[in-house]
Amino acid sequence: MNNVHLAVQFFLQIAVILLACRIVGAIAARFGQPQVVAEMITGVALGPSLFGVVSPEWQQWLFPWDPKQMTRDTSCYLFPASQLGLALYMFIVGMEFRVDIVRKRLKSSVAVSLAGMATPFLLGAGLAWVFFHYTDLFPEKTSLMEAMLFLGASMCITAFPMLARIIHFKGLAGTTMGTVAIGAGAIDDAMAWILLAVVLASFDGNAANALYNIGGAVGYVTVTLVLIRPLLAWGASLMIKDGKLTDAGLVIGIAMMSLGAWFTDKIGLHAVFGAFIMGAAMPRGVMVRDLMARIQPLAVALLLPLFFTYSGLNTKIGLINSWFLWGMCAAVLAAAVLGKWGACTLAARATGISNREAMGIGILMNARGLMELIIINIGLQRGIISEGLFATLVIMAVVTTLMASPIFEYFVGSGTQKIEPEDEATLPAAM
Repeated sequence: MNNVHLAVQFFLQIAVILLACRIVGAIAARFGQPQVVAEMITGVALGPSLFGVVSPEWQQWLFPWDPKQMTRDTSCYLFPASQLGLALYMFIVGMEFRVDIVRKRLKSSVAVSLAGMATPFLLGAGLAWVFFHYTDLFPEKTSLMEAMLFLGASMCITAFPMLARIIHFKGLAGTTMGTVAIGAGAIDDAMAWILLAVVLASFDGNAANALYNIGGAVGYVTVTLVLIRPLLAWGASLMIKDGKLTDAGLVIGIAMMSLGAWFTDKIGLHAVFGAFIMGAAMPRGVMVRDLMARIQPLAVALLLPLFFTYSGLNTKIGLINSWFLWGMCAAVLAAAVLGKWGACTLAARATGISNREAMGIGILMNARGLMELIIINIGLQRGIISEGLFATLVIMAVVTTLMASPIFEYFVGSGTQKIEPEDEATLPAAM
């Protein structure tokens, strides 16, 4: 395909992706699932795991796919478009993030986070040892230590953006469950990115790069929050006219997000990290309100479904083609659920939270969602994991996210108590 043909094909792909996501979303809504769950499922369904099985010729025609030849197929434009969607979405999550809510239940959040990281990390590292020695789920160039660190980090991550949406979807903003889960999820993901930085640096053959990555991240956070945030707050009045953000203000906000994403990607972390921190630095009030109102529809309705489809095109569930591999897949899922749900529930209970609310926190923390897909996509792109392990982890991400809402309703239900009315976070509509 030439570039003109690919560009024209892209419009057809967008139409198919968006319509399919909405159809599956309408079905998912009947089962109490948010739209993002439907988009995860649709992404896998449009790839070789379902569409490619039912009609391989049509699937290949609609999504010509060979990531090794990115100048000649769908991946040459779907990948950058999906990365833009991720960066914009994490920029929005950063603007939504409220430190005051995390501080309200800091002790419980830290305890839940530590327990919810340590247990699944150890289980994941143990499974990586088994996979490394008895399967080909890790490529030959991946060392045992890199395998254990990567799978451990993948198991202990929590879908922070997804968590925020479920909390809003369930009306838990400002409750003990919502507050502790949001705080613990933020800490979990920060630590998981640090672990990923170590793995990527080691994989590049220069362990000293890990210090460069982490040092660069600390420097970026410091400069952004200590210097850039006050400057943006000072200049916010110049970007607001008649109580609304000007077009120049919108451009500056997106440009700052892009610079943050570029810098963190340049130092070896992912672009979403820079976008999230820059979002947290945006001046609260009119600027954040209007930035979210103008960016969110494009990011959520158009660009994020492209990321889920990109992940789905990389997912080949057919590679899990033996009872042994399906058993390994079941072991990954069991370790993920027991390690996160069980450990977080016990940690919350140990800090004085009631049984019912502790159970709810554990269930919420168990959802992997979007962040899991981000981290495993990085692993696949860098050659740390095989396509078979990627498919296994996609299944784990989808199942743990899919089970969050119905299991929460079964074990917890409704009737939660707010901490204080003024602590309730204002989040946009659930995905």
